[in-house]
Order: sequence, then structure tokens, then C-alpha cells
Amino acid sequence: MEKLIITAAVTGSLPTRKKTPYVPIRPEAIVDAGVRCEQAGAAVIHVHARNPRDESPSADFQIFKEIHEGLKERTNLIIQISTGGRAGMAYEQRSDRLALKPEMASLTTGSVNFPDSVYANSPELIENLARDMRTHGIKPEMEIFDVSMIANAVALAEKGLAVPPLHFDFVMGLRGAIPATIENLVHLKNSIPAGATWTAAGIGPAQLVMNTHAVLMGGHVRVGLEDNIYFRKGELAPNERFVERIVKLAAEFGRPAATPDEARRIMHLK
Repeated sequence: MEKLIITAAVTGSLPTRKKTPYVPIRPEAIVDAGVRCEQAGAAVIHVHARNPRDESPSADFQIFKEIHEGLKERTNLIIQISTGGRAGMAYEQRSDRLALKPEMASLTTGSVNFPDSVYANSPELIENLARDMRTHGIKPEMEIFDVSMIANAVALAEKGLAVPPLHFDFVMGLRGAIPATIENLVHLKNSIPAGATWTAAGIGPAQLVMNTHAVLMGGHVRVGLEDNIYFRKGELAPNERFVERIVKLAAEFGRPAATPDEARRIMHLK
């Protein structure tokens, strides 16, 4: 098996300092978290921006720029910018950050019910974001909340809007999306095109379980406070401890952590 690519999703849109003191909010704190996660063994950082005034999700280009530049200056991490819609659903709010030309960006290829809202991604929006990523030389990570989204991602490649081999992220265990079970993970893995790479992200208590199965199945993993704030029941921890744990666990199964440059080769980045 290939070495294990660990993605650190360090802040997301929802965790607040009231819920956990470890979540980074300000751009410099997000960059610091990236530095620590790289030292712990992460190869990719999944980037959201937050409003420092009230901790809300932000679509502010300047905040994304500050984070992107700080990470490029201080790390060798693959920077994967989110185009998620919690900070604003309009195409313009989600696309302008792609002008930063990160190596990767997330692309959700369908709509899903979040616990408190509808995460709407129309076919037109998906194609426009994919086209922008292709124009800027950005590799999309296909964010998969349900099985049908795999076919939508494959259709983008068939239209020339994404370049194979594709990379998928299976987001599992969110209420309203695909449940985090081993049967579902096997089905998702068996549904992607030959040669594609994939990552498993489990929400809440599903994080460690789905990570472990992904390690054993030859996939890759996403950890971090975006998906889960508890290291174990009742115990909060910073992002790097989640990275350290999966590094140790994967080593027991013969899957050492990939460096950022090794991850670039595995995912066929330029």
C-alpha cells in the first residue's frame, strides 16, 4: 500500500472557542495549527476562514489570502481551500478565493441536508467551480456526502472539467448524509473509478473508526477539529494530537505517514 496521506481540517465553520479552546480562529492561529500538524505528520491542510470578531464562517478573500500566504511561507503542506457554502452560498462568494491558486480545493458534487439547513449545490454551480479550478490548475477534492455524488464527479471528468485520476473525500456520519458504517465505506470505495485516490472523514465519534478502516483499506484519512473536537469522550485536544494518534496507529499497520511531497506524487499533483 501507499503511504498514508493525512489531511488536517483544523477549524471548519462550526466549532467555537466556547466549545473548545483549541480551535484556531484568527488567520495566524490557523497557520500556527498548520505548522504543528505538519510537524506531527500531516501532508494536507483543509482551509476555512473565520471572522475574528464573532468566530462565524467567512468568505472574505483577504482572510483566505492571509492564511494561504502564511501557510506557504511557513510550511510545505498541500493547501486545500474549501469552497463550502456555510459562509455564503452564492457562486461569487465561493469562487473568488480560487484566484489564490492553491494546489487543491474542495468541491461538493451535490446537495445534502445539513442538520439545520440545506447545503445546495446546483449542477451549474458545481460545473462553474470545477471550471474555475481547471483554469487555475487546482486539483479538486470531490467532497462526497452520499453515493450519487460520485457519479456527478465522474461526469465532470467526462466533460473535461476535472482531470483524472480523481481524488475523493468521503464525509460520513453527518446527520442527513451517508451513515458512517464499514459497509457504506466499502461501497463508496468500490464505486469510484479505478486509479482514483480517496480519503475518509468521519464526523464526531465516527472519526477514529472511519480513519482506522481507511488505513486498513488502502485509503487516506482526514482528522481535525472541523469534524470532531473530542480526542476521546469528554476530552478536548488540539488538532496536532489527532494527527499524532493516527500516525502512531497507521504505523502499527505498516502505513507510515506521507510527507507533503510524497502526497503530491500519490495524488498526481503538478
